[in-house]
Amino acid sequence: MTRAAPSPSLVQPQRLRLLSCNILAGASVQRYHEYVTRSINAVLPGRSKLDNLDRLAQVISSFDVVGLQEADAGSLRSGFLNQTRYLAETAGMPFWSHQPNRPMARLAHSANGLISRLEPSRVLDYPLPSRIPGRGALLARFGEGEQELAVMIAHLSLSAPARARQLAFIGEILQDFPHAVLMGDLNTDAGSREMSHLFAKCNLQPPSQPTLTFPSWRPRRALDHILASPSIHMEKLWALPQAFSDHLSLAAEIALPAPLVQQLAPRRR
Repeated sequence: MTRAAPSPSLVQPQRLRLLSCNILAGASVQRYHEYVTRSINAVLPGRSKLDNLDRLAQVISSFDVVGLQEADAGSLRSGFLNQTRYLAETAGMPFWSHQPNRPMARLAHSANGLISRLEPSRVLDYPLPSRIPGRGALLARFGEGEQELAVMIAHLSLSAPARARQLAFIGEILQDFPHAVLMGDLNTDAGSREMSHLFAKCNLQPPSQPTLTFPSWRPRRALDHILASPSIHMEKLWALPQAFSDHLSLAAEIALPAPLVQQLAPRRR
């Protein structure tokens, strides 16, 4: 885990504000045809990407734990900028880590990212099972022992069979944690057959209702998720109205059980 610049504000660990963002390496797509007409932007850096990241950093600064998907780890398309680190430092968040997954020469290098106001005790990387390698999950652990909060950030495959294997794998990891959160772009809705593999393996709870996040300009699908264990009360779950990529960012406010709060309090910044 890497420290960014210290933040002047303190987290209130009894309640945490979470944010999950697929940032498309900083690119802004507002219509389907722009995947084609702006395809050159996918491999070239630009001022518009930095401006987009700066806008996102202003939003991130009001959250406690942020999960990124499709952040660039430092390649041509980002101007060789580690976007997770840039967002953490610009937002004034004290801790960040990233999990590079899919290098494409020096053109693109996708990563999952963690930005946090709480200091993790451990951060672990897991490659996800897939016929085509390049997907991963990042696990941040806060506190120690039974009263430990586990937060996993993941970006799953487009193929349903691959997602089923990946969700079963994630479920096997999270079944050992009584207090767990999974957030990310899972590329499927909570009621899909492959999501049943996750819910069968661990105690994460499906959402009470879907929150539409894709496409960002006219959301019709709930592909992004923040799921929590029964011990963690999901007080609020919502999609941010402003778009930073082709997905809307998904936010949540959670309440933690008292013993877990006592573990996290000494690690706040």
